[in-house]
Amino acid sequence: MLKKQTYLSFSLILLLMITGISCSKYQRLLKSNDYNLKYEKAVEYYNDEDYYRAQTLLEEVMTILKGTEKAEEAQYFYTYCLYNQGDYILAGYHFKNFSRTFPNSVHREETDYMVAYCYYLQSPKPTLDQKYTFKAIEEFQLFLNKYPGSERIDNANEYVSKLRNKLELKSYLNAKLYYDLGNYKASIVSLKTSLNDYPDSDYREDILFYILKSSFLLAENSIEIKKYERYKSTITEYYVLIDEYKESKYIKEAQKIYDTAAKYVK
Repeated sequence: MLKKQTYLSFSLILLLMITGISCSKYQRLLKSNDYNLKYEKAVEYYNDEDYYRAQTLLEEVMTILKGTEKAEEAQYFYTYCLYNQGDYILAGYHFKNFSRTFPNSVHREETDYMVAYCYYLQSPKPTLDQKYTFKAIEEFQLFLNKYPGSERIDNANEYVSKLRNKLELKSYLNAKLYYDLGNYKASIVSLKTSLNDYPDSDYREDILFYILKSSFLLAENSIEIKKYERYKSTITEYYVLIDEYKESKYIKEAQKIYDTAAKYVK
């Protein structure tokens, strides 16, 4: 037991010594005026996936290297340091800046793609603000138009599809919220707007059903003088649903709604 503790203590001391030496070398490097050495070491740190140290060194040398052959690669590595540390907003900004600064770079197509992908990674769940979702779609569309023969086309199209599905879901959830709150008139308007915005929505059947049910509940809760027209609207919405979805998952409830509305109208 004593030997094991001694061995562990020795290993810990050795690790601390190595770490201390490594930190000491890094601190001396930071103070150095040898910018070529700093760049070389930054690339080494980058290749070792020590992105924090690589970023710090690259920040120092990028201004000095501006206009030289190393400037392009320095900014390229720097941007990926940000990306690999999860700072997607800043990385996206620098990917776009890279494309503007080095329009003839061999990395141009890649960095244009990464601008869109960084926005994609920032796209939140459907219930939150979708600013970055719209930006991601816009950037992916620019990429698709600019590089129609790219090997990244399939990935870009897949991401655009996922982003649009998220917008469809948000639109549906926002519209249905009025139904959940019992504001059936607003629910009908909002659900129909969602359907106009996304006519091929994956939630089309659900939307048509909640338009029908909102129409019915609006009629049910109306004053007598308005019930007739609102029940007639309910019947219309019933036919809209079953014409498209004869085997709808809502068919039983929809039929009950229709029977009640039809009985009143007759």
